[in-house]
Amino acid sequence: MFRYLWASAAASNLADGVLKVGAPLLAVTLTRSPTLVSLVSVAVTLPWLLCTLYAGALADRLDRRRIMVIANWLRGGALALTAVASLLDFMSLPLLLVALLLFGVCEVFADTAAQAVLPMVVERERLAAANGRIVAAQTIGGDFLGGPLAGLLVAVLPTAVFGAPALLYSVAGALLLGMRGRRFRPEVVSTAPLRVDIKEGLSYLWNDRVVRALAIAAGMLNTANAAFFSVFVLWAVGPESRIGLTSSAFGVAMTVLAVGALLGSLFVARFAAWAGEGRTLVITWLGNSLLLLVPVVLPSAYALFPAVFLIGITAASSNVVVVSLRQRIIPSALLGRVNSAYRLIGAGGMPLGAAVGGLLAEVFGLVAVFYAAVAVCVLAVAVARAGLRTRAFEPALAA
Repeated sequence: MFRYLWASAAASNLADGVLKVGAPLLAVTLTRSPTLVSLVSVAVTLPWLLCTLYAGALADRLDRRRIMVIANWLRGGALALTAVASLLDFMSLPLLLVALLLFGVCEVFADTAAQAVLPMVVERERLAAANGRIVAAQTIGGDFLGGPLAGLLVAVLPTAVFGAPALLYSVAGALLLGMRGRRFRPEVVSTAPLRVDIKEGLSYLWNDRVVRALAIAAGMLNTANAAFFSVFVLWAVGPESRIGLTSSAFGVAMTVLAVGALLGSLFVARFAAWAGEGRTLVITWLGNSLLLLVPVVLPSAYALFPAVFLIGITAASSNVVVVSLRQRIIPSALLGRVNSAYRLIGAGGMPLGAAVGGLLAEVFGLVAVFYAAVAVCVLAVAVARAGLRTRAFEPALAA
């Protein structure tokens, strides 16, 4: 059954990659305002703030596979309608933002259910390897192929920036139908009101020192990165930018990042076994944070490409470790709710970060946003380090 889940992840993340690169590039053709461009990131990430707790509660009540199928088909349909509007020359920034907002809602339900269903498909001792394979599929599709494809589509056929992902999400939903023979829902399902289930998930997260520290650190990191990357395209792309990349060259940079992420996702399990999971997470988060300074201090393609390669390695490595830790520590019956509470804290600040990044760039310039974001990232690593001390970390894993 894992092969169907893996194939679905590969298809949906190829679609994610096209949108991740294609939507900002398309927005730049509609406006050069940092504030308006940053709204693209706000639209995609805002649903994590609004819907994630409900998505987690439903993932602990309903069939998790079915949630993923419906969410994939709904976001495919929404993007298909947007592609038709673009083909009829109705594209505008407000329409782009509405489409991305609808996409973001579906993504919350699909991703929350996906993280909760994996421990039901593979044994707990194989979670790190399984997560590594999924992150590798996400990297290949989302960055290695999606970035260059998005750059090409924006230049040649902008409508396909929505049409291609719509088709891929439909395929991803259909592939999940191959996971037959069982129901993918917890054995014990709550009949209490949703607010009671949500409160239980929040309580577990807050009372578990390790998960709480990881959630707070992830929230700080994601908020800072959202501010950084919401305006980074203005620093990197176009004749008015400091680096001066073309749209296609920016896509190639995302491919280089993907190569690094692929290597990180495949080999991090070995490194973590040698260095320890807590130490590996701190090292990769800190390295990722400091590497963000490279294209700011040295604004050239020669510095950007090696930096994004290393950023890819550290980002994928930390992602594999932290997801595997949560899946091992959190009880299965609570996994959807606690993961959603975690992601509310971890991703809920992203729309705020993106909006603040755009506003600060308007007032103080892009460089001020970049340095402030890196400072917050380093502080977040310190928070994570405090929560991952041995006396709290080892008992959590043993339990």
